Amino acid sequence: MILTVCMSPSVDVTIELDSLNIGKVNVVKNKTLSFSGKALNVAIGVARLGVEAQTTGFMYNENGVMFERALDKEGVRFSFVWNGGRVRENYKCIDKKSMLTEINDVGEQVGSDKLVELMQMVRSFSSRSDVTVISGGLPRGVDASYYRELFRAVDPGSLRIADTEGAKLFAALDAGIDLVKPNLEELEETLGKEFRDKDDMLAGCRELLDRGAKTVLLSFGKDGAVITNGTKNYYCKSINVAVNSTVGAGDGMVAAAAVKMREGADLPDILRAGVAAGTATVTTFGTISFTKNKYEEIYNSLSVTEF
Repeated sequence: MILTVCMSPSVDVTIELDSLNIGKVNVVKNKTLSFSGKALNVAIGVARLGVEAQTTGFMYNENGVMFERALDKEGVRFSFVWNGGRVRENYKCIDKKSMLTEINDVGEQVGSDKLVELMQMVRSFSSRSDVTVISGGLPRGVDASYYRELFRAVDPGSLRIADTEGAKLFAALDAGIDLVKPNLEELEETLGKEFRDKDDMLAGCRELLDRGAKTVLLSFGKDGAVITNGTKNYYCKSINVAVNSTVGAGDGMVAAAAVKMREGADLPDILRAGVAAGTATVTTFGTISFTKNKYEEIYNSLSVTEF
């Protein structure tokens, strides 16, 4: 089983436009609603790959039942820590050039008792999980150090994956992480550096390794990704596909990587699977995951090189 922990769920409203004109009236061509959150997206990706998925995290009374329905439809098991208020709403505007503009809402606050309750859930569920994924943001007012506390609550027998950035990522690394998956922009912002070539990027990855990561999976979007453990470095270039939406692509990568880690796969196979799932996700508009058939089609067309 793979456990995912979502601390900041969101209703994602994806809007398709010909172009986004600031200060003018914009006509919507297509609109979809997704009941998501990074770790929830990961759980759905895991389930679509045929592996048992369990998710937990914070949920909110006013509209949380819609998340339960969406997860139930995907065959994902769930058990949330419930709070008053509503799940935040994020708006993602995509124009005909596949340019994405995001407007993210601020989530509700949660009480200290709820923070303790979630740690207890993580401790319990991770004891029955091969892999535990904690990803995304935190509720308003919760300190980044909570990431450290959550990962320390994970059972020692469960592999740990973190997908976050900045102070939250540093806090997670203090607890020791088996794999972290930043994208290039997140890595630059986290380390306060600009990376111009692969050598710079590898140096950035090594900083995360030095801080407590065993493996770094660094994504470059349409240009693919690299994976490194500080000794071996591999690169996988993505294939050209029609990009309908980049929403959820990173979560797809994490889902496929988690499944491969659960299987005991080597670094090249983890990388190849991650790139395949991320690429498969961007071919769909308004959804936050990939189909297994599209994933397998792309996976079989990719190659990995050591550098």
